[in-house]
Amino acid sequence: MYIQDGRPSGTIPPLFEPSDGDARPALGHTIGDRPLEPVRSPSLSATPLSRFLVDLPSRGKATEVVTDALREAIITGHLPPGTWLREDEIARELSVSRTPVREALRRLADDGLAVKHAHQGTIVAGVSFEDVLALYAVREPLEGTVARFAAARRTDELVAALRAAQAGMAEAAAQHDPDGMVEFNRQFHRILSDATGNVYLRRFMLQIENAIRRLPSTTYSSPKRQQTVLSEHEAIIAAVDAGDPELAAVAASLHMRNAREVRLTLL
Repeated sequence: MYIQDGRPSGTIPPLFEPSDGDARPALGHTIGDRPLEPVRSPSLSATPLSRFLVDLPSRGKATEVVTDALREAIITGHLPPGTWLREDEIARELSVSRTPVREALRRLADDGLAVKHAHQGTIVAGVSFEDVLALYAVREPLEGTVARFAAARRTDELVAALRAAQAGMAEAAAQHDPDGMVEFNRQFHRILSDATGNVYLRRFMLQIENAIRRLPSTTYSSPKRQQTVLSEHEAIIAAVDAGDPELAAVAASLHMRNAREVRLTLL
């Protein structure tokens, strides 16, 4: 099953669908073991990858810089599903050799952001309906664990930071700004994740955050969800403030369960 035009579909859509003479990627396309057909691919020159560089590639860190740039371009949709990731084009645009590009593509494939096809190359991976279900199945227990750890390490600074993110999110909701809510929500959950003091949890949560950012819409497009999420965050803050790990875990898990239900209505 695949996500097409915002709905689950039982058939695999074409990699690119023509519109007004242009070739554009079908939403959430994924590919099995069947041979790839030749397709028109978005040109990398049309989406300058250099804009995603947060640092200049240099000896010893070129692979990390290239990986980060490609990851951000994929997550934000500038390199949509089905885009061919050609080593020579990427190397030329980022002014690096093909070696760090090749390693970056391997890392992206390991993260599920790209798909490597023997003797054909690498393309940007799509997001299937099953991927969304699997994502939330993992996210719910992990968010509960994050909240549990954060509450056990409660500090006044942590509570103040959570309340500041919550205030920003409430202001964005009052201004009917879903994108602003998304950003403050990201801050809220990063604060909790950082407070765990667990490098593995932080790493897992960053991977989940990146996966969520690839989804085609936000659950905050629903006015009802905008208010509900604020109440759910308040419950998490209250539990953390009280230093109650179990209550914090329950509140965070419920928060994710509700988010999952809303997300599924948007597909």
